[in-house]
Amino acid sequence: MSKTNSGNFFEDFAVGRILRHATPRTVTAGDAALYQALYGSRFAVQSSDAFARAIGYDRAPLDDLVVFHVVFGKTVPDISLNAIANLGYAGGRFLAPVFPGDTLSTVSEVIGVKENSNGKTGTVYVRSTGSREDGTVVLEYVRWVMVRKRDESAPAPEAVVPVLPSALGPADLGGAVPRIDPSRWDELLSGSPDRWGDYAVGERIDHVDGMTIEEAEHQMATRLWQNTAKVHFNQYTEGKGRFGRRLVYGGHVISMARSLMFNGLGNAFHIAAINGGRHANPSFAGDTIHAWSEILDKQPLPGRDDVGALRVRLVATKDRPCHDFPDKTGTGEIDPSVVLDLDIWVLLPR
Repeated sequence: MSKTNSGNFFEDFAVGRILRHATPRTVTAGDAALYQALYGSRFAVQSSDAFARAIGYDRAPLDDLVVFHVVFGKTVPDISLNAIANLGYAGGRFLAPVFPGDTLSTVSEVIGVKENSNGKTGTVYVRSTGSREDGTVVLEYVRWVMVRKRDESAPAPEAVVPVLPSALGPADLGGAVPRIDPSRWDELLSGSPDRWGDYAVGERIDHVDGMTIEEAEHQMATRLWQNTAKVHFNQYTEGKGRFGRRLVYGGHVISMARSLMFNGLGNAFHIAAINGGRHANPSFAGDTIHAWSEILDKQPLPGRDDVGALRVRLVATKDRPCHDFPDKTGTGEIDPSVVLDLDIWVLLPR
């Protein structure tokens, strides 16, 4: 019997299977510093202990996407080591703040499987849950992945495609944010005068700036989050594939777009939920990422007058500025420059 892990193939997944992922990871101030070095995030609550304490936190929490990357990275050896592509997300909720010193671990449940028409691959749906060492759930989300078959002649399983919510509601948001004091929110220090009430449904925001993906940085990020997917870091294998080079981890693009989002949504300090999203086109080292946002909805949170929620469509493009809000071509197809289309709830002070 081999002592090495070749990963699961499509026929290894069955609805109801529980995967307890190795290895727990203690997040530290070093993760916060490396995240800032990689993406240039400037949101004040995650940047400054003093700012966070002033509004009601014990200290600065880790960026929500640090939590996402760590929890996601745990799942890769068991779920997507043999993936061709990570196809989408839904039903993601950030449920508790995470601070340096917390230890995170992840468990996933297979909730759907469907063989693709080519008979060579299939789509696997999983719900992953990240928890602190005391059992507190900090993040849960669903993703679906296209995975290779080990044996193309293996019979197709009964197709099970889960029904997923198109969006979460206000009652599902806010668990990861303690009650804050918005009167102590210093707009000069946060870098933006615009609060929840200053945004309107239908408003579009060009985030203006661009950020180029560097080969060394996306490789560092892939290793930092312990993402072992071959498509991201093994040029020997990917050089023989259809693109001839390594794909950039989709979460790397999400974090780049999130950081670019600061210019226009600088007080959107917390991602409360991921309603849905997809990586519309591949990204590679050398691409320059731009981003734009559209306000899809605006809701108060039940029982809270300190923060409000904006539902934001965050779109990232490669090698194309977003002054004209690129989306679809004249024939209705996805614009080839669009690499990310993400639907999220963010919280802002009121």
